[in-house]
Amino acid sequence: MTANSRVPSRSAPHVHTPVRPSPVPRSPSSGTCPPARSVPLFAPLRVGRAGDRLRRAVRRRRRGAAAGLAVVAAVLAVGGTEARASRGSAPPSAQPPPAAVRLVSAPVRIADAATVRLLRPGDRVDVVAAERGGPPRVVAAGARVTEVPAPEQGVGDGGALVVLSVPRDTARALVGAGTVSRLAVTLC
Repeated sequence: MTANSRVPSRSAPHVHTPVRPSPVPRSPSSGTCPPARSVPLFAPLRVGRAGDRLRRAVRRRRRGAAAGLAVVAAVLAVGGTEARASRGSAPPSAQPPPAAVRLVSAPVRIADAATVRLLRPGDRVDVVAAERGGPPRVVAAGARVTEVPAPEQGVGDGGALVVLSVPRDTARALVGAGTVSRLAVTLC
């Protein structure tokens, strides 16, 4: 056998196939390996983790927004009074709490009985005095209704009674206005 021929196969005992020469020329020392090359360092490849990057970016934005809101809240909390003072207004002074006002129950006759039937205990009303010679005036503002007595039988155009919880000075004004003018209520 020659170097360019192959070993005959078993299916065709006497047919020889020529071996094609390799396109790459062989070096005289074909039995040795090529010299080793160094492999450069690179970061490991992470496949399929794009969702993690998106989550991290969203978290960073949330943290940034929360930090910004915290800074704004701190500035408003600390600089609130100084900011008003720097704009030309006087800084707020400490005012004593209002003195406790003693409330009294004042029975008041309202001219319109149908209006009184709309009232319930706990309602807030303004009492208005309508005088014939002048404009109406508010006698009591924000008075609390404590009781609405049952309507009296046999009383014609006398109106209806309602009991209000008001400060003592306002109770005096209501009694005085009820003697000289007709009183009406408006719901607050």
